[in-house]
Amino acid sequence: MEAGGSKSRLERDYVYIKDRPSNKMSQHPPLASKPYSSTVSISTTEEWEKELLGDPKNRLALSALSSHDPKAVLSQRSATIANTQIFNVKVELEGAPITNQRASGRCWLFAATNVFRVAIMKRYNLKEFELSQAYLFYWDKLEKANYFLEQILETVDEDLEGRLIQRLLEGPVGDGGQWDMVANLVEKYGLVPQSLYPDSFNASSSGAMSGLVTTKLREFALELRQLASRSSDAKQSLGAAKEKMMREIHLMLTVMLGPPPSPDKEITWEYHDKDEKFQSLTTTPLKFAGELSSQASIKANSGTNVHELFSLVNDPRNKYGQLLSVNRLGNVVGMRPVRYVNVDMTTMKTACISMLRANIPIFFGCDVGKFSDRDSGVMDTDLIDYELGFNTRLGLSKAHRLMTHESAMTHAMVLTAVHVIDDKPVRWRVQNSWGEAPGSKGFFVMSDRWMDEFVYQAVVDPKFVGDEVKDVLKQEPKMLALWDPMGALA
Repeated sequence: MEAGGSKSRLERDYVYIKDRPSNKMSQHPPLASKPYSSTVSISTTEEWEKELLGDPKNRLALSALSSHDPKAVLSQRSATIANTQIFNVKVELEGAPITNQRASGRCWLFAATNVFRVAIMKRYNLKEFELSQAYLFYWDKLEKANYFLEQILETVDEDLEGRLIQRLLEGPVGDGGQWDMVANLVEKYGLVPQSLYPDSFNASSSGAMSGLVTTKLREFALELRQLASRSSDAKQSLGAAKEKMMREIHLMLTVMLGPPPSPDKEITWEYHDKDEKFQSLTTTPLKFAGELSSQASIKANSGTNVHELFSLVNDPRNKYGQLLSVNRLGNVVGMRPVRYVNVDMTTMKTACISMLRANIPIFFGCDVGKFSDRDSGVMDTDLIDYELGFNTRLGLSKAHRLMTHESAMTHAMVLTAVHVIDDKPVRWRVQNSWGEAPGSKGFFVMSDRWMDEFVYQAVVDPKFVGDEVKDVLKQEPKMLALWDPMGALA
């Protein structure tokens, strides 16, 4: 979800401790006995300051850190040097051009369509190709509005000031999403080439539009709750009122994004293949998406049907080998919910390496702002030495970060390569959607240690995991609360 120009999440880091016990909090030395005080003592802080500034190292830190970005001052050159863009396992076709979500939170749509497009490029012999993210964005906004109003009707008996309703009202049509949500959109509305539905201003800079629609939906929520209080069966009696509301949302989205192609009406796509030969294809968005499941497309994509991919997650708070879902999280009413198969990181990484060896790129979700540098495109737990600057160790395990809402999936990108030494991954190549300026012409690199700590999700082909993992999809899911960190929308 991290937009190209956003820095708020990127600057919210915690301090990571190397060589700490994996599931224990940091151990502090015993403190000398001292009377307890519930207030901040001015005299005590003066003593602390005198002692602090008596150390030359702290005076140097004051000079440097008070006038510069701490991340820049404490950045470790060795980490940047170690994370080279050299890999011994790489997909043959990464997809081009590098995409740019600009000032929007559509990273999940960009990551998903960047995976889909590789199969299409192979199928139609293309040098460059981009699917329309705006097309899916339009339908997602409309579907989320409907989903939100349905949730409001289902929760009319809940306290307006309660946590659930307040969470629903917090972001009814946010830009972010999850893999199962894009799968719903593709199944219902299909796909179109970007040339047939390019970004409007409000697709690439979505803040004003999303804010306006959110304001209207909050107004509608209060209105529906008031109307429902007078009815014994809210859904049956409020159909006309809800349809009027949806029509207003449809108007707002259409005039700001432009009317999209109809999913079941013909479109004509004209293009040049990589041999510079003119080609023309007349189809519908639904048929164009369905083509990804054709035998020709599956064969061209190393035997993978992208419509069958599913999410592995690593959530160490919960039992591995368990199916997870999030209560009231979704976008299309009546279609697939968000589902995660919870596995250890070894299982996730083994599946990812197998997919990359088979030339299949991978959608993944992570907390991109932690220990990363936008300019160099490096993501490494050794990148910033906070202990050097602040003389303190703050240690949270991956589970503790989730428990305290210190971390969550904030961004989706695509894995296209990995460097493996002695059968162990060392670093990973990442295709981002922030344009060509960041990183190495739009590509980032993450250390394997960073992956362990900050990657939460990878979307994989079922044939690259064992039966014991696939069988988890048959379980009844453990339902997480809507405000759980695993409910974050990338």
